[in-house]
Amino acid sequence: MGPRQTELLQGTLDMLILKTLTLEPLHGVGIADRIEQVTNGTFQVGPGSLFPALHRMQERGWLKSAWGETQAGHRAKFYELTSAGRKQLQAEKQRWKTISVAVSRAMETN
Repeated sequence: MGPRQTELLQGTLDMLILKTLTLEPLHGVGIADRIEQVTNGTFQVGPGSLFPALHRMQERGWLKSAWGETQAGHRAKFYELTSAGRKQLQAEKQRWKTISVAVSRAMETN
């Protein structure tokens, strides 16, 4: 892990995946790349974390997938949000807001 990388808090990966997929369907590597890009390299999601999360989220009905072709011409599974996934993202955003406010308050306390 490099100096700018940070371990993801439990549950944060789901929120980042859901947010990433609000724009367009993406394959696994595309999701990982987008998360790394939007967090300026703070979070680098490896396949050992990403693919179990994608499968779990699909089982929960938050994502659906279909096989397609990448820009490089490789076959890959593309994931997209379901309506349940959009609702879950809103719940995750609210949960994150509550957590971040609580942590900020705790850090300001002497």
